Amino acid sequence: MNGADAIVKCLQEEKVEVVFGYPGVAIAPVFDSILSSGIRTILVRQEQNAGHAASGYARITGKVGVAIATSGPGAENLITGIATAFADSIPLVCITGQVDSRLMGSDVFQEADISGAVESFVKYSYIIRNPEDIPRIFREAFYLASTGRKGPVLIDIPQDIQHAKMESFVWPKQVKMRTYKPTMQGHAMQIAKVLTQLQKAKRPILCVGGGVLLADAKKEVRDFAERYGIPVVCTMMGLGVLPTGHPLFFGMVGNNGQLYGNRAMNEADMIIMAGCRVADRSISQPDLITSGKVLVHIDVDPAEIGKNAGPTIPLVGDVKCVFHDFLTHDDLSIDCGDWVETLNGYRRQGEKRREATMKLALAEKTRMKWVDPRAFVRGLSLAMEDNAVYVADVGQNQLWSCANAVIRDGSFLTSGGMGTMGYAVPAAMGVKIARPDLQVVAVCGDGGFQMTMMELATMKYYGVAAKIVVLKNGWLGLVRQYQHFSYHDRFSVTDLGEYPHLDMLTKAYDMDFIRLTDNDDIDKAVQQFLADEKPVLMEVDVDPNVLA
Repeated sequence: MNGADAIVKCLQEEKVEVVFGYPGVAIAPVFDSILSSGIRTILVRQEQNAGHAASGYARITGKVGVAIATSGPGAENLITGIATAFADSIPLVCITGQVDSRLMGSDVFQEADISGAVESFVKYSYIIRNPEDIPRIFREAFYLASTGRKGPVLIDIPQDIQHAKMESFVWPKQVKMRTYKPTMQGHAMQIAKVLTQLQKAKRPILCVGGGVLLADAKKEVRDFAERYGIPVVCTMMGLGVLPTGHPLFFGMVGNNGQLYGNRAMNEADMIIMAGCRVADRSISQPDLITSGKVLVHIDVDPAEIGKNAGPTIPLVGDVKCVFHDFLTHDDLSIDCGDWVETLNGYRRQGEKRREATMKLALAEKTRMKWVDPRAFVRGLSLAMEDNAVYVADVGQNQLWSCANAVIRDGSFLTSGGMGTMGYAVPAAMGVKIARPDLQVVAVCGDGGFQMTMMELATMKYYGVAAKIVVLKNGWLGLVRQYQHFSYHDRFSVTDLGEYPHLDMLTKAYDMDFIRLTDNDDIDKAVQQFLADEKPVLMEVDVDPNVLA
């Protein structure tokens, strides 16, 4: 067995079924060894998309996603996928080839210090110097990626190490890392403090983030909210923890959230933040959630607690474990009825305003023959299957999706922390490869779509029938919107023009194509789109003046 064989053996030990990557000379031994393994390989058309596809795969399966790239530019292209996964705590193991050990540091052909380059956005990185270390390092890497606050781990492997013969392969039965011991169970005293304060609260609210989904704690959080009738709001990454139509769900908070959700946070006397980073996009003014309130912050990463807002009760632990412990205490007596009714009133007011705005917009856009993106997103999501996966890209399309998509028992995926344009198409591809039984739809703007549209070839080649929507307005819409307000309509470098012609592009990939230009045709076009069993792209013509 050589080093490359050992690497593939490690992937088999970790039950890896699919890897996303792009070969090159410096990683060729590994790809050669994979041929005999039964592991499925997906050749993406650009390495960044290997990271995004592995991310989609990881998020829908709960497993560690695997991306592989060669040295130099291949590894560097992978960086955006790694950084995107790190910002949203997605478990990945990223394997990169490297030049021979004796040449490292000599600036030889296709050499790059990828370990140093990704230092600030990986949980850990390895450079393998001895082939005998391969089993231990891979065992540790998968453990690091999938425990505590999840995230990407990089393993850089010189080509000579891949060729080197090994004396023996010993797979570690357990991981022993003296400096890494994540806290899973919440401290009993802190849990008791939370429940004591909850007993006193008159207007409690539960704010859930992506950590709830990553911890597979949807059931525990729902059970807790329903048992005590506690209203729930979410951050962008927490969309889907509760169905959109759940009577206790009061929308997304933050700069682009629902007004009634933000109002609920402002008027609460106790906020329990679970699996949230309390970052600026969801909590732009931390003082508002700490002043005159009891703030509980639950997170598996102690570094996040108190980083942006000082909690009254910090609680370090895995969200699933903590809420399981909450549910074992059945002696609480909490009445949130009046509080929930108040919030229902705020929601009714907000929905009336939204419906009035939508009717006005629809009437105007019908005359102008544009499609209103808000109405389209709502119509699309309502027509999707209950357990479907909606993958939003970044830009105005993301904000329209967050505000208007109806989520039932399915999933809503997007790039929240990093806000990476071009995420949706490869991520949706990774989801569909993992779960071909699910209906998967990627919704993009025409700017983000053009960043990763080369993956249409990958989808077609491997028969990946994810569906793609392009909301096309001919502009970098969200930047244009910012320039509208901040630079008084001095639009700089945001005009995309009319290209590409998406109908001709889909012909190049032998894909089906649907164009939607009129609000009156939304239902018909959506039904045709969702009924198509092949990879299909729908272009939705949107007025560039519609704001998110």
